[in-house]
Amino acid sequence: MAGSARAREEIRRFLDIGAVQVAELDLDGDEAVLRPGPGSPPVTHGEVFVLVRRGGRPVGTLLGRVPEGADARGVLEARARAECAAGDVEDAGFAGEPPYTSVVVATRERAGQLARALDSLLAQDHPRFEIVVVDNAPVTDETRELIERKYAERVRYVCERVPGLAVAHNAGLAAAGGEVVAFTDDDVVADPRWLTELTAPFAADAGLGCATGLILPARLTTPAQVLLESHGGFAKGFTPRTYDPARPPGDEPLFPFTAGRFGSGANMAFRTAVLRSVGGFDPATGAGTAARGGDDLYGFVRVLAQGHRLRYTPSALVWHHHRETWRDLETQAYGYGAGLTAYLTAVLVNRPALLPAFLARLPRGLAHARTLTAVRETDGGGADGGGAPGDHDVRTHPWPRRLSRLQRRGMLYGPVGYVRARRALRATVGATVRRAR
Repeated sequence: MAGSARAREEIRRFLDIGAVQVAELDLDGDEAVLRPGPGSPPVTHGEVFVLVRRGGRPVGTLLGRVPEGADARGVLEARARAECAAGDVEDAGFAGEPPYTSVVVATRERAGQLARALDSLLAQDHPRFEIVVVDNAPVTDETRELIERKYAERVRYVCERVPGLAVAHNAGLAAAGGEVVAFTDDDVVADPRWLTELTAPFAADAGLGCATGLILPARLTTPAQVLLESHGGFAKGFTPRTYDPARPPGDEPLFPFTAGRFGSGANMAFRTAVLRSVGGFDPATGAGTAARGGDDLYGFVRVLAQGHRLRYTPSALVWHHHRETWRDLETQAYGYGAGLTAYLTAVLVNRPALLPAFLARLPRGLAHARTLTAVRETDGGGADGGGAPGDHDVRTHPWPRRLSRLQRRGMLYGPVGYVRARRALRATVGATVRRAR
């Protein structure tokens, strides 16, 4: 009975979470410029999640409340100037022209979302790039017809019949003609400078193998979207950082196995030759397989294990359309847990030499896993307390126990899911070869 009452209370608290507006505020000059987030209506009264920029560069977020009848720009500008100092802009960019880049977008039966993403990608200010759309295990011709009808001159279409995000990414990698290959999802809107900011570090650092960027919410209209973002979402902060395997970071005792700290698959780029040299992504990982995820984390660790550096660049921004329902959150929590241990299994299967380093970090890893899946209460943040969705230090809503339990179950399942995915992949490839004969 106590458990049922707790579950009902969690559901009640979840349903009470209200919508939050999304906006951008640029503090460049004497008077700030306030704009709605991509696809959002103009800002009115109520709670507003604000990306603060200086000179166009992201420097922080805040959660403000605009009183009814008040000037939204004035209210939010006062908060931003008080909390986001001019010295917060640490990433001054890189001199020189970014390298020729291939942008790979894997998709499956989401032509409407894909069109929105492609429109933002075609508006990039990067001087030399191509776009490759990989249609993964399609059941209709909708994606191919969209590309042929609207984007044929600017976008290349690749069909990959074997299901799985990693398989699709490998197909895009094989088709890529760029020195750098960038990956994003079909549910994002890319900032106009995203590709330039993400790829410029490769021109400045010959030892760089991977770069990742900032992911912020495009909309916060449902309880699920607000809850996810209030516990960090996909954001990794606003401080640029380089991870170097030759100089392991002192504040990352699990390095390089805590790959989730480095970034996410919706905003990542690799030096093409480096990613190919490690065999690309493990095809038995990722969404669309029994492993549920982990393909991006696998790529990060394999590149670092080869001695290449990884750069996190917060000025490379994409806006992500989070899942919208409680059921989506359940699926996501289980998938995160499964993908985490599935990618670790994949790394050890494909690179057994990493096993001693992994075992040495295992005790701390187990403690980290317990912390990662713990039930997290609020930190007292809110519109007046400085907390913001996407702020990893302040949580505005408690994380439900059910989601924590699902994440732990997923972690237990991950190695099993990876084995099942490998078997399914062998069967699928074998059937494809037999049909080809």
